[in-house]
Amino acid sequence: MFWTILMQLSFSFLATLAFAIITNVPRRSLIACGLTGTFGWMTYWILMHLDAGTTMSTLAGAFVVAIASFFFAKSKRLPVTIFNVPGIVPLVPGGLAYQAVRNFVLGDYLEAISFSVRVALVAGAIAAGLVLSEVLNHSIRRFREHKENI
Repeated sequence: MFWTILMQLSFSFLATLAFAIITNVPRRSLIACGLTGTFGWMTYWILMHLDAGTTMSTLAGAFVVAIASFFFAKSKRLPVTIFNVPGIVPLVPGGLAYQAVRNFVLGDYLEAISFSVRVALVAGAIAAGLVLSEVLNHSIRRFREHKENI
């Protein structure tokens, strides 16, 4: 079990880091980008092992990525998207999308539609996780501003 966790941590960090390098994020933010993706992936991975389901696990993972991105953006004084975009990469349903297209090409339309629906659900969960985090951050900011004005 220890080696499995270590592999999950390592590969999620490396995948995120590689995507951050490919997208030319500033060097000073590379480690934070890798950690952002690792936090999101580990949230997803743990919830999957607790039988939370793919969609809910992805939603929670995306939410954690967005929260981590917000904190790293504040600490590094960089835009949130520098951390969000690479951080989401481990959660993207590439394998499911491949299976959907593969089944369409092979003519197995029912299986292809099944995979396509799963891809849409995961993509929607990623978007919802990012939006929920932004709503939470905005609400906290407004509450602080309102509290300071009183």
